Amino acid sequence: MSEGAKRVVSGIQPTGDLHLGNLLGAILRWVRMQDEVECLFFLADLHALTVDIDPAALRGQVREMAAALIASGIDPQKSVLFTHSAVPAHSELAWILQCTARVGWLNRMTQFKEKSGKSREGASVGLYTYPVLQAADILLYKATHVPVGDDQKQHIELARDIAIKFNTDFDVELFVPPEPFIGGGAAARVMSLRDGNVKMSKSDPSEMSRINLSDSDDMIAQKIRKAKTDPEPLPEDPELLAGRPEARNLLAIYAATTGASVEQVLARFAGQGFGAFKPALADTVVELIAPIRQRLQQLREDGEELDRILAAGAERARAMAAPTLAQARAALGLTRA
Repeated sequence: MSEGAKRVVSGIQPTGDLHLGNLLGAILRWVRMQDEVECLFFLADLHALTVDIDPAALRGQVREMAAALIASGIDPQKSVLFTHSAVPAHSELAWILQCTARVGWLNRMTQFKEKSGKSREGASVGLYTYPVLQAADILLYKATHVPVGDDQKQHIELARDIAIKFNTDFDVELFVPPEPFIGGGAAARVMSLRDGNVKMSKSDPSEMSRINLSDSDDMIAQKIRKAKTDPEPLPEDPELLAGRPEARNLLAIYAATTGASVEQVLARFAGQGFGAFKPALADTVVELIAPIRQRLQQLREDGEELDRILAAGAERARAMAAPTLAQARAALGLTRA
């Protein structure tokens, strides 16, 4: 990597179907990044192990997620796309960095408290330490930047702390303290179609709360038609959407799928009710998802090609990771410098 160049690393867990929130909130931003910076994207099957999993389903979910990413526009020729566990250097560096990270740092990680809930004592050690594996994922490739949402900024700070401490402890300039990536265009925060106060999620028991990339045109239209709204017409001023989370969510989805601003959307639909707005919204979402769904169906039918793409990506990732791991081992005295 040349001096001054940017390298981005990001991963996604292969659990369940991708939905509109994933697409507008992360994946399309990844697609745009490919033309701006060097990118590595991985299917985080090692992170999936932090909670109960179905071993028989995991491999199929990795393939499904790879297919969905490629169908959405991730180009394996532009980016390095691979499966996490296919690069053993991630696990080895994670252990090395666990010996650098401090317990106090991990105790401040808010996501462990949220994900473990009331059963903290029964949670896996992996769920507690996974931010260190996440740091290894980033530092292994000397990534300069990481695309994150507000809920992940704390993890980037941890990766920076680990990088700086390792470099200082062993008097090396090995790890690059990463920065949050501001690029790839805006990422939309898509909320549930049943509750505008919570994010659209694949863990929501209601299928009507989300639009999956595999949904048919008719199903997309039906879900939008039944999406929760309020009886008030749409205003001219975006400020008047305060206290109307469902209205704000549907407008944000329309804006994100068309590339317009919320102000531009309101200029078109101000004074109209959702009876007029929802069919227009359904049309824009169908137009976005239909070609992705078609490509996804084609990719699903060729598992061998998906495996070939992931194997090629893993080979490239292993070659990129090897020098960093070798230097870390030498710095610790595990091998000769």
